[in-house]
Amino acid sequence: MKFQPVKPELFTKNRQRFIKAMLPGSIAIFVSNDEWPMNGDALHPYKQNSDLYWLSGIMQEDSMVILFPDNPDPKYREVLVLVRPNELKEKWDGKRLRANEATAISGIKTIVWLDSIEGLLQGWVHLADNIYLSSNENDRKSSPIRSRDYRFIDEMKSKYPLHSFQRSAKIMKELRGIKTAEEVELMQKAMDITDVTFRRLLKVIKPGILENEIEAEIFHSFLSQGSTGPAYGSIIASGDRARTLHYVSNNDICKDGELVLMDFGAEYGGYCADLTRTVPVNGKFTKRQKEVYNSCLHLHNYSKSILKPGISIIDYTDKVGEEATKQFVKIGLITKADVKNEDPENRAYRKYLYHGISHHLGIDVHDLGTKTEPVKAGMVFTIEPGIYIEEEQMGVRIENNYWITKTGNKDLMKNIPITVEEIEALMKK
Repeated sequence: MKFQPVKPELFTKNRQRFIKAMLPGSIAIFVSNDEWPMNGDALHPYKQNSDLYWLSGIMQEDSMVILFPDNPDPKYREVLVLVRPNELKEKWDGKRLRANEATAISGIKTIVWLDSIEGLLQGWVHLADNIYLSSNENDRKSSPIRSRDYRFIDEMKSKYPLHSFQRSAKIMKELRGIKTAEEVELMQKAMDITDVTFRRLLKVIKPGILENEIEAEIFHSFLSQGSTGPAYGSIIASGDRARTLHYVSNNDICKDGELVLMDFGAEYGGYCADLTRTVPVNGKFTKRQKEVYNSCLHLHNYSKSILKPGISIIDYTDKVGEEATKQFVKIGLITKADVKNEDPENRAYRKYLYHGISHHLGIDVHDLGTKTEPVKAGMVFTIEPGIYIEEEQMGVRIENNYWITKTGNKDLMKNIPITVEEIEALMKK
């Protein structure tokens, strides 16, 4: 573990929140993610199932969390299942958690080894009426691979066809969308690490630097500050490559006179930061670059002013679209005639801003949360308008992360330089 231990009270509170939402007479079972094969005998780096981590803080493979609040035996109302430590395997792959270590992380007192859970689980399921199972209901999901949680659903339905099966994801979408103060504290740490890293980048960016050299600086800075590493694949896109939203090749030269768009964020304690800044490679914005950048910053600040409890994401997006239309006319990207004749389903401003303005942020960089219900206090969102101009081979995006409160929102990245003047001053140094 590269980061400082997370207080187990966070995960205890999360389990209590989930249990409170369960139907009476229910058992909930969460399984860890697969270890995915790469090539030969190699595996991709392991990433824990987000729901299981949210409930337990356990990052180890072959784990399960079982919640059965109505179990007649109080000892088995919360159970953490782990793979039994094996001396030979540990010689090859490293140490696995002991029971006392797992309890210290999760706050779960009852630890059961994976090789002995089957008989116990069958008895508990026979006492329950409903079985909550986890599935990936993230709205952005696109993978065709049938992962472990879906295979486990198949297995449980085959074994217990007369039980009532419930969707844990429906509860998780609501609970994980609302961040507790403890969760925001971890996210703030990830953002502070990202802040230090951005300031470091401003000292090294200059004409001729490679995009991957900037990426290497990010990785080094993250790890040296106790981060697990990047929360997602860093986007380092100079010049015209900045118009590619998920550009991750990061293998070209940053040239004099270009802008470089950098979308990156640290992971800390299982939680993500998500920052985007666009800076001049030579340390000085041209007149036109400054005009476009300040237009994007205006959209960012406008979005910040209206993203408050009660607004729907649809209304929020429409309002930002109206403001983008005004800005794009102002800086000469579209004309009033373009606006008058636009297709309502494909508005004129969309030629230069072709992505959403905000998304939920948390354990996942595109975290769980509703898109259809009004924004609620406790949610954490990105705000990330962009302007992408094919004719000028330029892309600009500015992104900070915001915690929604009852009275508005709190910028968790308020200390990170964002204005033209701040960026130029730091690059000059």
